[in-house]
Amino acid sequence: MGLELYLDLHSQPCRAVYIFTKKNNIAFEFKLVSLSKGQQFSEEFGKVNPLRLVPALKDGDFTMGESVAILKYLACKYKTPDHWYPADLQRRARVDEYLAWQHTTIRYHGSRLFMFRSLLPVLTGQPMPKDRMDEAVEDLQTSIQILEDKFLQDRPYIAGQEVSLADLVALVELMQPIGTGLDPLEGRPKLIEWRERVKCAVGKELFDEAHEEMMKCMEVINAMDRHSPAMQQFVKQLQKKFK
Repeated sequence: MGLELYLDLHSQPCRAVYIFTKKNNIAFEFKLVSLSKGQQFSEEFGKVNPLRLVPALKDGDFTMGESVAILKYLACKYKTPDHWYPADLQRRARVDEYLAWQHTTIRYHGSRLFMFRSLLPVLTGQPMPKDRMDEAVEDLQTSIQILEDKFLQDRPYIAGQEVSLADLVALVELMQPIGTGLDPLEGRPKLIEWRERVKCAVGKELFDEAHEEMMKCMEVINAMDRHSPAMQQFVKQLQKKFK
C-alpha cells in the first residue's frame, strides 16, 4: 500500500506538505478532505486522524497528523536533498527553531486575519469590529518583524544559504493574508526579496498550482451552505479558535 496524504489545499499546512512532496517527486495518493463540507468529521477520516485535522498521512499501517511532523517524516524517509532538513546539527536546529515558533505566531496571526477579513464575515453575515481587525493586523506585523530580525537576519534563507522546510512553511503561511487582498510584506524589501527567492527555489508553477484553490477561496466561501449542521459546527470552531 502506497503513501496517502489527506489534504485540503485551502489549508496552508496542507499546501506546504503538497508542495514539498511534489517538489521532491514523492509518489502519493491525494485524498481530499473538504473542510467546507465537514469531511474531517467523517468516521473514515477519524480512523486516520482522530484529531480530525488535516493534513494527515497514511503510509501502510502507519498514520500520523501534524504538518511539521509529516514534513520531517517525508524528508527523512525519502532522503530528500539535505538542504530541506539538514543533517548538520546546528543548521537543522535553525529549521526546528522556526518550525517550533511559527505555530502560535505567523501561522496563527495570518490565519486569524484571513478569518476576520474574509471567512467569518461571510459565514456569520456580520463584519468584524474595526478594533479587532486592527489588532489582528498589528499582531501579524509584530510576528513578521521577528521573522525578519531574528530568523532571517541577513541570510538569503532562514537556515543559511539554501532553502529549507522553514522557508517553505513561512512562505506558505504568509500567502494566507494575500487571499484577503492584503500583502503582509508590503514595505519590507528584504522579506519581499526572500519571498521571491523561495518561490524560485520551490518552482513558481508548482507554487501557483498549490495556491490556485486558495486564490479562488471567496468563490468557494460564497457557495457554502452556512446553515448546514457541519458548517455551523465549523463556524463555532473557528470563532472559538480565533476569538
